[in-house]
Amino acid sequence: MKYFEHTRAESFEEAGALVDGTSSVVMAGGTDLLAILKDEIISSYPNMVVDIKGIAGANATSAEEADGTLRIGALAKLWEVELSQAVRDTAPILCEAAKSVATPLIRRLGTVGGNICQDVRCWYYRYPHEAGGRMNCARKGGDTCYALQGDNRYHSIFGGMKASVTPCTRGCPAATDIPAYMEQLRKGSVKAAADIILSVNPMPMITSRVCAHFCQEECNRCANDESVSIGSVERFVGDYILAHAADFYQPPKELTGKSVAVVGGGPSGLAAAYYLRKSGHDVTVYDSKEEPGGMLMYAIPAYRLPKDIVRAFTLALESMGIKFSASTTVGRDITAAALEKKHDSVFYATGAWKRPIIGIAGEELTEFGLDFLIEVNKWMEGKIGSKVLVTGGGNVAMDVAITAKRLGARHVTLACLESEAEMPAGKEEIARAREEGIEILPSWGLSRVLIDGGAVSGMKLKRCTQVRDASGAFSPQYDENEKITVEAENVLMAVGQLVDLSFLDEKYAMQLNRRGLIDVSDETQATSRQGVFAGGDVTTGPATVIQGIANGRKASIGMNVFLGTPGTPCCGAKDNLMQPFLTFVPGVADRRVGAKLHELPPAERDISKEDSFGLNEREAMDEAARCLNCGCYSVHPSDLAPALVALGARVVTNRRTVEAEDFFCTKLRASDFLDKGEIVQEVRVPKLEGAIMHYDKFRLRDSVDFAILSLATVFAMDRSGRIAQARVVFGGVAPSPVRAVRVEQYLIGKEVSGEVAEKAGELAVQGTLEMAKNRYKVVELREMVRAAILRLKAA
Repeated sequence: MKYFEHTRAESFEEAGALVDGTSSVVMAGGTDLLAILKDEIISSYPNMVVDIKGIAGANATSAEEADGTLRIGALAKLWEVELSQAVRDTAPILCEAAKSVATPLIRRLGTVGGNICQDVRCWYYRYPHEAGGRMNCARKGGDTCYALQGDNRYHSIFGGMKASVTPCTRGCPAATDIPAYMEQLRKGSVKAAADIILSVNPMPMITSRVCAHFCQEECNRCANDESVSIGSVERFVGDYILAHAADFYQPPKELTGKSVAVVGGGPSGLAAAYYLRKSGHDVTVYDSKEEPGGMLMYAIPAYRLPKDIVRAFTLALESMGIKFSASTTVGRDITAAALEKKHDSVFYATGAWKRPIIGIAGEELTEFGLDFLIEVNKWMEGKIGSKVLVTGGGNVAMDVAITAKRLGARHVTLACLESEAEMPAGKEEIARAREEGIEILPSWGLSRVLIDGGAVSGMKLKRCTQVRDASGAFSPQYDENEKITVEAENVLMAVGQLVDLSFLDEKYAMQLNRRGLIDVSDETQATSRQGVFAGGDVTTGPATVIQGIANGRKASIGMNVFLGTPGTPCCGAKDNLMQPFLTFVPGVADRRVGAKLHELPPAERDISKEDSFGLNEREAMDEAARCLNCGCYSVHPSDLAPALVALGARVVTNRRTVEAEDFFCTKLRASDFLDKGEIVQEVRVPKLEGAIMHYDKFRLRDSVDFAILSLATVFAMDRSGRIAQARVVFGGVAPSPVRAVRVEQYLIGKEVSGEVAEKAGELAVQGTLEMAKNRYKVVELREMVRAAILRLKAA
């Protein structure tokens, strides 16, 4: 084992203080912990092991005189529980469960606390972490549960539980809980899926069309086949939202009386406006353009984002009561100071519209790519030369190049600093450009504009050998000895945009950062001026639509705090970490090809109509079914846990007393339920007079093995021989013990018979979710329940 400090605690209070806030672990019997440390299973090693074996009185097993409650200390050995007369008199099911654990030697060392807090025995989890890192599963900080597509004969038959935020959600700047809304679609509830998306993104009908979909690049399916087509499914849900806008964009039921100004009607501003209005504020959006939408309306071509969709979305916002003040420039039509005086809080999201100066000779004869996109429908058509060069590697550059080609340019070349793998444009946009015959030249920088007779004739390019330095900072390096010439009658520059902070002056200043952007708090988007917030490109530089939306939502939360209003709770991925159980479609792992949008043939495309058609409902549902709903699909290892849940026991820690069902069944791990420094001290079991209780365990060997399946049952019979009370709990079937409530409800009032036992068995396996190799567990569980019911006849 690696080095660690070892110390003994004399009390639970001392032990709690030792592990609170440090990288320390508690050791009771040590049978599980020492094996974990020895095999280096976990990714982070403790610096201290706190030994609690010596705590006086923590191994007692006794019944209190007042109500007969059985108290079992956390340090009681399993063999002591097995042989304890006090336990046998009150809860013989615990004697059976304790006796079933491993071997006599393990039971002499293992403790009650250790058994109920132990970690899983899944072979993927138990694979040594240091052995090449090849089995770093989701439960110990990795990205996936290997059982979903690997050997799963001993894994869950009721679904999984979240181990952490999934890779697809981590890849989304808005932290959209993608698996959660995919699950709702599989259940047939488009509305529930829509609500999940809207909680972090108010415009999925737009982002689904223009987002780079970083989430798809992070999808766990990419390791074996094609990712889930998240963007295509999001588009289906987004279009559904827009078609039912009156249901999703409603005025708030309660008003706060607070007035908020949003300056800038782009993605960040509109997102902030949406969440602020939902919180009950009076919201006015000030925008310098004739129509709100920012880049969505004026820069992204209609073939990617039809303007009717942007207009329909802003109309939906208006229906919520959001007011728009168009053609209003702050600093010209109204001062920033006046705006601040008029409203209780202000949010600036003015975007990045200004042309950057590159500093090459002849630059003044080139066109700004963003201006080209904005003005294309007014005066550019028909003025495109036969040869066009576009410079830049982002989505704006792709839009410029494709638009120029569709407007009649005979040949379009796109040159960028980045290698193709580094290009910020989405892979779909790069593929679209190539499909339309655009020549892409990666790793080339600008040297000088070539001029013939006072007009542009081309561009001299030089090889770019490096875009960023070792720290990741933008620092392009060139090979001046390698140059090429590209002929062009028009050069359209799309190498970035600058933010416009002209509304700031000496009388109205904000703190800027080293990049010349508005400096804001990472947590709240607050600026240096009290009550003034900022987001989007003015704080980050040119960024994606979804990043702007995430900024706007974060700012709305910060503004609610400033205004002293609670706001509308925004459900994010972290809030959904433990919602048992995750479900998926059996056999889905074999469906390797993702859904594709229906595209117009290249010959039929132009700049005024959308290139693609969305998935229909059936296609969207089928694609949602490909989501593996990544989580942990191991099974709970404890033998005592199902019995304690069946008994209605309570778990006592050094800080609180909780129901055993809450302790075991609401979180993936005991460590997730326990706070830092919180330690299990004892379990308390109520005395159940006349109860018939048993613990059954299915395993391959009568000793050593953990449960493949286990069943804890506690019954009470009335005088007529009917079942009066029933508690039925499964072990080894899911990441936590499963209480079979439907079986319990069915059995109440029933007389034991073969028919009743058969029906109970069928109810027990309703909702099971068998994996490729564990169907036998469903069959065995049904039979175990049936046999347990029939056993009551002999009681």
